[in-house]
Amino acid sequence: MKTLRLAFLLTALLTCGQALAAAPAWDALPEEQRQILQKLGLEDRWDSLPEQHRERLLRGLQRWQRMGPEQRAAARRNLARWRKLPPQKRRLLRERIRHFRQLPPERRRLLKQRFERFRKLPPERRRQLRERWRKLSPERRRALRQRLFRDRQRPRR
Repeated sequence: MKTLRLAFLLTALLTCGQALAAAPAWDALPEEQRQILQKLGLEDRWDSLPEQHRERLLRGLQRWQRMGPEQRAAARRNLARWRKLPPQKRRLLRERIRHFRQLPPERRRLLKQRFERFRKLPPERRRQLRERWRKLSPERRRALRQRLFRDRQRPRR
């Protein structure tokens, strides 16, 4: 029993240590990261943010630092579009993203392929398809989704 308690305690301590290493205190951040986070107004409250929030911010910051100028410009445009969305639309998009991430990898891959194929269509054709989709009843949309995925799962001849 003592061994079990000791093992649990060590595991808990190691886990806490890893969590602290994942999202360091403000003073432990590299200067470049601190400068960027200062621009976001996070300097005074960084150490009081929840661990998960700091980790998410650092992951986003690392992605930002790897981006080139064109990617950063696109990210800024997307963020501006996101901020203009009404809260109801943001919530719906978050739910869709959450749902997408829970899909099996094969289905996610298939959806990505279809999205890329759709994106490569001429703008007029995309508009036509969107309009046709909007006119479908919820039942027809559901049936079409099921048929599209069922057809792809069958081996092609």
